[in-house]
Amino acid sequence: MGEAIRIWVDDRESRSSGIAEKLQKMETLSVVVKRLRTGDYLIEGKVVLERKRVRDFLESLKEGRLFAQASRLAAQPMRAFLILEGPVQEWRAAGVTREGIQGAMTMLSVAFGIPVLRSQSEEESLKLLLMTARQLQAPAKPPVRKPVHRLRGKRAWQIQILAGIPKVGPIRAQRMLDRFGTIEAIVTATPEDLAEVDGIGPRTAQHIHWAVHESQEPYRA
Repeated sequence: MGEAIRIWVDDRESRSSGIAEKLQKMETLSVVVKRLRTGDYLIEGKVVLERKRVRDFLESLKEGRLFAQASRLAAQPMRAFLILEGPVQEWRAAGVTREGIQGAMTMLSVAFGIPVLRSQSEEESLKLLLMTARQLQAPAKPPVRKPVHRLRGKRAWQIQILAGIPKVGPIRAQRMLDRFGTIEAIVTATPEDLAEVDGIGPRTAQHIHWAVHESQEPYRA
């Protein structure tokens, strides 16, 4: 028998789902419950998984917290994934349009580099987590790592995240970082504050703010 796969589970996630308990019963795993700085699960110290129920995802999106959370997840050095859990019926019950869902997922994948894995249930989320863990352990299929640009420092990674937002690009990304200091500060800034950055202007500022702070209306049927 090979070495046990190491998985750390955030203590808050452990209390809100039955996944941690099921993981702890598996002999092939070494599971530790503790407070994690980012994400809900850390696998082999290489991959971070954040699990969000549909309701939590929508509340974060409508309140403008989703992309601030995504920026923190993307800024840490490990590969990050988001498990979005819930049946189609929950999306429909919340009155969410297909375009709204696709827009948020595209933003997470393109601008923040966080792939979104869809899950219908807690049981399916568990299977996705185990599949990820086994992929990391398989010698013939080494884990996909973030590009070597992270070796150039955290600022280079921050610039790449911001540059992925339409109408921003690397030059404006650098200027915004010079002005605000962090991605979180940029995401939570007002359009007026963004417009003060050299080369941004009111129209681009409104576009950036719109991209990360969708109003509630587009997500209603």
